[in-house]
Formats: sequence, structure tokens, C-alpha cells
Amino acid sequence: MRVLRFAAAIVLIAGCALTCRAGYMHAKAELAGVLIRRAWEHSLVSGKAEPPWPSADLRPIARLQIPRLGYDEIVLEGATLRTMAFGPTHMLSGAGFGGPGNLLLAGHRTSWFLPLEGIAQNDMVYVSWFDSRRRAVHERTYRVSLIRVVDATDFTMLAPTSEDVLTLVTCYPFGSSARSPQRYMVRALPVEPAGLSTN
Repeated sequence: MRVLRFAAAIVLIAGCALTCRAGYMHAKAELAGVLIRRAWEHSLVSGKAEPPWPSADLRPIARLQIPRLGYDEIVLEGATLRTMAFGPTHMLSGAGFGGPGNLLLAGHRTSWFLPLEGIAQNDMVYVSWFDSRRRAVHERTYRVSLIRVVDATDFTMLAPTSEDVLTLVTCYPFGSSARSPQRYMVRALPVEPAGLSTN
């Protein structure tokens, strides 16, 4: 009987500890999101990319919106595992914001890019970024032209392009399955020609 009580106490303590840890992680993620959005807004005013908290090694550099999905997230520079934990990211192997070529944005299939499961051809996608040299916010509007599931070793849609395109990439299938042997790719083309709209 005494062993049974001890075992029950251990299970109860472990359950409480795991519940508290999950709550802490959720609260931390929510706070990080608020701080990242605030840093983006400060960057628009100050004219330079600012860290969301003093020790942060990431910077908000753009805003990605897909109105039909109610999607509105701040994009971070550099698609590292650590950075991707905090938001969608700009892959440095792609084109820069506002330049010609294939602008590559990546996000986790379980969180930041999970809403892409509902994206459809012809959806509008808005990308805004701050140009520190000109001290202006620019926006480019894209329309989804292609949605494809490819093998993880197929890098065709990640290759450089001569024309301006936007490619969103995440692992597939969506959700938290143990394996993700494929990639979900969304290709969007600019609605207006190469010119930029300035907000």
C-alpha cells in the first residue's frame, strides 16, 4: 500500500511538472511573438532592424500577410532552427527583399506555416519590408500561381530565377507526424511589374 501511494505521488508530481513546463513554453512563445512584432514596429520608426529583446540574435525584417487565411506574421532573417522557432524566416540562399530573383521564405509545418494547408491558387500574398538606405517601407503584392508537394531532395523550386517570384516552403505532411519526407511549396508571382509600392 505504501509503495502504491509513493508511485501515485511520483506520477502526480511528474504530471504537474510537465503541465507547468508546457504552460511556461506557451507563455514564452506568446511573449516572444509580442516582442518580435514590437521590434518590427520600432524598426519602422528608427530605420534599423532592432532585436526583440537585448540578448536576441534574430531580427525582424519583413511582414508576410495572406488576407484570405487571416495570416499576418513577422519574418525573421536567416532560416536556422533557432530562428524558425520564433517565426517564418528569410532563407539567405534566396533573393533579397525588393531585388530580382526567387525570394525564399520558410516556416515550420506545425506552427508558422501550418495555415498554408488552406492556401489556394490565386490567393493574394503581401510582403512588406523596410529599406534602411531609403528609410522607407516597401510592399510587393503577389498572387499564388502554383502549389506543389515535392520530395525533400527536390530543390527545383528553390533554385535562383531571373524573374521576381516568391516561394514559401515548409515540411510536409502538415501537423506533428514524426516524419516529413516531402516539402510543401507555394510559388507566387508579383501582381504589379518590377516596380515597388512604397507605404
